[in-house]
Amino acid sequence: MLAPERGTLFLVVGPSGSGKDTLLNGARAALRMDAGFIFPQRVITRPSDAGGEDHIAVTAEEFEARRRAGAFTLHWTANGHAYGVPNDIERDLDAGRSVVVNVSRTVIDEARVRLAPVRVILLTVSDDVLAQRLAARGRESRGEIEARLARAQGVPHSGQRRHRNRQ
Repeated sequence: MLAPERGTLFLVVGPSGSGKDTLLNGARAALRMDAGFIFPQRVITRPSDAGGEDHIAVTAEEFEARRRAGAFTLHWTANGHAYGVPNDIERDLDAGRSVVVNVSRTVIDEARVRLAPVRVILLTVSDDVLAQRLAARGRESRGEIEARLARAQGVPHSGQRRHRNRQ
């Protein structure tokens, strides 16, 4: 029997407040009956009741122990938190399933090298919209929001642009 064709890794990227969670929730609902698509939970050093996505909450120490043990296929830090995508996605990809996950733009190149085929879905919105959405969440001070906006402009990304959200 032939091995299944490797699944595609879909990386959903964009600054905080760009609508990634909304897009992922919609895709997850639309594809809930399709076993060929996996939406893994990320491991994050943020309390589970902090709002936003359903994630696996761990302390910084727990995260670091898991990272050292090789528990993450991709990991990064941003905005005072550590984020990890569990290794389970590699088995899913090898089994021919597509994996859809929210990641930092800083891990795109690594993912392309190690986890091909990879497709990047980049969400963009204006700074005004981002600032409004971040303020509405109520999790950050004005200074922290400004820092997020500056970081959003400073993180490079590569790849062909096909669509753009013009909000």
